[in-house]
Amino acid sequence: MKVNTSALPMTVNTLKQGFVQAGVKPGMTMLVHTSLKAMNRWIAGGPPAVVMALEEALGEEGTLVMPTHTNDLSEPSYWSRPPVPEEWWPIIREEMAPFQEDLTPAERMGATAECFRKQNGVLRSSHPQLSFAARGKNAAFITEHHALHHSLGEQSPLARLYDADGWVMLLGVGFENCTALHLSELRAAYASKAYVKQGAPCLVDGMRQWVRFDDLDYNSDDFEAIGEAFEREMDLVRFCLIGDAKVRLMPVRPLVDFGVRWMERNR
Repeated sequence: MKVNTSALPMTVNTLKQGFVQAGVKPGMTMLVHTSLKAMNRWIAGGPPAVVMALEEALGEEGTLVMPTHTNDLSEPSYWSRPPVPEEWWPIIREEMAPFQEDLTPAERMGATAECFRKQNGVLRSSHPQLSFAARGKNAAFITEHHALHHSLGEQSPLARLYDADGWVMLLGVGFENCTALHLSELRAAYASKAYVKQGAPCLVDGMRQWVRFDDLDYNSDDFEAIGEAFEREMDLVRFCLIGDAKVRLMPVRPLVDFGVRWMERNR
């Protein structure tokens, strides 16, 4: 990845200053989606420096949350990017390695989230596809009792983040990455809502099993439009730049509630 070497390197201290400028305060419970590439700066220490800076800004009473989703652990007949041959489906269902909170990587969530997942003291929710990791005062509250069915709904870390009056930071990514709006999807009533039968390899009483469960057919195609409307109508999003990355910080509860209303009007 090419970076801007004409500017000074970013450090834990300068990153922390940027997060404080964005509005991060000690004691917040905050879900963070990140893109290191968007910063376009050399970071002294790489992803660990970003994690350390976030945790320092949140302080000892704060809680850092990141998505650690493993979408590859899913029903293979739905795969489209790329699809796999139909004769592979039963092999995948029978042989794919099961989800394990300490072992299964979350590489598609980016280097920062994967780094954070491995940090001492981090807790990870138990969902085989849509887990979240958390560290700090409210980590257990956020990650415990993540339901298998309707995985981003009322028994998910997103709902617990809502209950905790949490915040969401989009660091160099847009609203299409804002998982909090999936909670809006599950809460909203709209005519096009559809459900799917999902599956994933899990450990059940220590034995690998392919477990099937019900979930929403999630669709983030309109999340950018929802985010733009939220910014325009609610005046609750805090902005700053860290390197070249645009940072948005916003409270989860009004965002999710706005998403519900928007979906019910427009979907």
